[in-house]
Amino acid sequence: MTTPSRVMCYCLPDKGAENTLRTPPFAGLRPALHHVFAPGLSGLYDCRKQDGGQMGRQPELLDLFCGAGGASAGYRRAGFCVTGVDSAPQPNYPFEFIRGDALALDKAVLRRFDAIHASPPCQHYSVLAKRNGNAGDHPDLVAAVREMLERTGRPWVIENVPGAPLRNPVVLSGTMFPGLRVIRRRLFEASFPLPLPPLAPPPPLCHTLDKRKAHYGKTCEWTDFVMVNGGGNCSAAAARDAMGIDWMTKREINEAIPPAYTAWVGQALMRHLQGSRDGKKDRIESAHPPLPETAHG
Repeated sequence: MTTPSRVMCYCLPDKGAENTLRTPPFAGLRPALHHVFAPGLSGLYDCRKQDGGQMGRQPELLDLFCGAGGASAGYRRAGFCVTGVDSAPQPNYPFEFIRGDALALDKAVLRRFDAIHASPPCQHYSVLAKRNGNAGDHPDLVAAVREMLERTGRPWVIENVPGAPLRNPVVLSGTMFPGLRVIRRRLFEASFPLPLPPLAPPPPLCHTLDKRKAHYGKTCEWTDFVMVNGGGNCSAAAARDAMGIDWMTKREINEAIPPAYTAWVGQALMRHLQGSRDGKKDRIESAHPPLPETAHG
């Protein structure tokens, strides 16, 4: 049996305290508590242990509005060492965690990381809010988040629901990724080029509990696609299986995205970072060409 691992959780310092983020144990942050996570997740968040504590061996990514870590887990699979930030406690978040206001982070804190992902609250842009006419009851943060990220000079990604004001986004769906059983379309805007997404087959019928629908009783929550949202149409266990997430509660899954999405985005981000490093190296070498060898004899 795998021994549960411990991950340090930090809180942002009180107002007026120095707000800088360096190598752990993050100067300017006061330790809050340790979270104990379930067995089976060690492969997702053990990057610091795997690299012997040498943080420079893996690119570091900051996940803003991280929730319980669906996006973070995908970036970890792509090779990033991930730290999450959320204003609410996230006891099931499987990586290094900072509790605080993402929009209040100093530029110096943000620039401590090689890349940044942000999933600002989506309720303002959701179909349900538009249907209910209460979008104004929810924060509209995409523009403010984009402005903050642009000031960092770091590559960044913003994720949100269809209808959110993202610029030239790539649309991902669960039908693009073998093994997922959710449709769950999401938009991704990035400061670097994203490739064309995988080809999506037509959306299948979803398992339903609605007796009015013609396919009621003809589907199974363990083999067919399911709806994972506030109402939902499946058990928590089936939702975890359908999303590729085994550590969240049903309420947390309702707010999450499948890690497969950000694993795909993260691979493109990793290539971008590698290309940037190689380009910088080429520029340095071209500015300082090697000295010609001295002839002998």
